[in-house]
Amino acid sequence: MARPAEREPRWRRNEKEDRSEVRAAVQRFTALGLLTFLVVAVPIALWLRHQAEAEALDDAVGITERLAQFAVAPLVTESLLAGDPDALAQLERRLAPWLDDTLLRAKLWDEEGTIIYSDVDELIGQNFGPDQSARAILDPSGSDVSIEVHDDAENAFETEHGELVEVYVEAFTDDGQRLMFEGYYDGALVRDEQNRVVLATAPAVVAALAVLQLALLVPAVQLARRLEGHQAVRRRLLQRAVEASDLERRRIARDLHDEVIQDLAGLSYAIEGEELRSEEEHRPLLTRARTILQDNVRALRAMTAELYPPDLDELGLPGALSQLVQPLLERGMVVTVDLPEECDLDRERCAMLYRVAREALRNVLKHAGAASVTLRLSADPGRVVLRVVDDGAGFDPRGGAADGHLGLRLIRDTLEEAGGSLEVRSAPGEGTEVTAVLVGGAAR
Repeated sequence: MARPAEREPRWRRNEKEDRSEVRAAVQRFTALGLLTFLVVAVPIALWLRHQAEAEALDDAVGITERLAQFAVAPLVTESLLAGDPDALAQLERRLAPWLDDTLLRAKLWDEEGTIIYSDVDELIGQNFGPDQSARAILDPSGSDVSIEVHDDAENAFETEHGELVEVYVEAFTDDGQRLMFEGYYDGALVRDEQNRVVLATAPAVVAALAVLQLALLVPAVQLARRLEGHQAVRRRLLQRAVEASDLERRRIARDLHDEVIQDLAGLSYAIEGEELRSEEEHRPLLTRARTILQDNVRALRAMTAELYPPDLDELGLPGALSQLVQPLLERGMVVTVDLPEECDLDRERCAMLYRVAREALRNVLKHAGAASVTLRLSADPGRVVLRVVDDGAGFDPRGGAADGHLGLRLIRDTLEEAGGSLEVRSAPGEGTEVTAVLVGGAAR
């Protein structure tokens, strides 16, 4: 069985992952900033257009009111109201300068909705109902303004001009009779004014929002880099702690094997030899001492295997896991093993998964009273999953760790620090499922 391939140290991989996460976070922040920019800029642009339109329409109302007050009202006489051609011609001459440069159409209405004057002769004398004149006269401000395409009956001569600004204002005769003066202006002038205002203010708005975005981006990047540095330090400290723990395990296992176990084994052989040569009355005591020593030697050898399992180096993770189920088979349990031929993990993570399986199987052996056990190692995209499932007595996880499950709680902390997870599912009478997940690696 091939040994696990040497891989880049995990703390370096995690540093790269951290940097990638930081870059992704900065990119998300930038994208969110751009989205916020659009969410803010679009309403501002629409508001500016609306304000420009309102300002242009107010200007149109002001022009129309001045025309009504100073140009039209002084010429409204009984002759004009009676339709006298000379009076109409005089008003035509008075409005001619504005009709050439500003006004597209001019109309003068009475309260009954009759057109008294228009620059279109065909409209003079036509009645379109009192609703037309009431628009301005009934309005508290004495005026009404809109910008749209006009297609009413009275607008037969304006429809061809497209979008127009229509303004109604009050006008009074010398004797106090109330009339309504109507003027039409080119709607393109309003739209041009809107565009001018937006284009004039847009650079300042865009610059302000861009500066705000950059001002927020700089501390965000600095914060992300500090977090990256803290994460890298934490990863390195964890890696050093794991490596130190592994080295200490090796040293303890080596010292036990090379010194204590060898000395105790030699002592047991010496006692066994003395037992054979001693008198009959002393042999039971020597036999008892030899048995205790041999039991202690076996216990110490098992302890060294737990401290630093040699099977991982010799067999790889799948082979070492296969060895773990032997005690269960000897107990007569039905064991199902589903393991890949190879597992592309570094020794650190192999050891973590090995300890999870060893602790779970030990609990099954000592506490579960199970008849069958399943051990499965599989690879999902980007992660390796180890599952140990038994049909034993189970326990209630909400009541805290059952006897024998404290080891799994300690292993969970180590897995989580390494970026993995450990989940224990169980219920009284329904068995137990232990699932360990480590990110990265592959099983084949």
